[in-house]
Amino acid sequence: MIEPVKLADFFAAFFSAAAIILFGALYALLFAYSKTRNIPRLMPLAHTAYAALFASVIVLGSATNLFGSIFWTSLVVLMLVGYFAAPHAVLHMCLHTHAAMPRDDQAISNFAPLPSPTDCKILETLQQPCKEKIS
Repeated sequence: MIEPVKLADFFAAFFSAAAIILFGALYALLFAYSKTRNIPRLMPLAHTAYAALFASVIVLGSATNLFGSIFWTSLVVLMLVGYFAAPHAVLHMCLHTHAAMPRDDQAISNFAPLPSPTDCKILETLQQPCKEKIS
């Protein structure tokens, strides 16, 4: 059974859990921005954010006594792998989804042109009363 968090470790657990959220979001943001805008110089910053996330996970695991059991240790490792792989998987999924869609200029050419505001046929159609079927 896992021991509860000691009062002395409470602040370490609290701040490391908050740091996990912040550094995980920063890693995903920098990774996605680097890949979508083709700015490779941001990738080292993304990996630095992941290293800070890794350190925060280790601090949280130590403060909450998660390294005493193989189950909880494997859960910590799974969390680290998930935080690393999720931005890669989302980017891969988005690229393949958008590659299957037509580009904007192709999509626009498939539709009929919009009528001009001076086209009177549309106004006549809108102003006609509805013909109801009376039985």
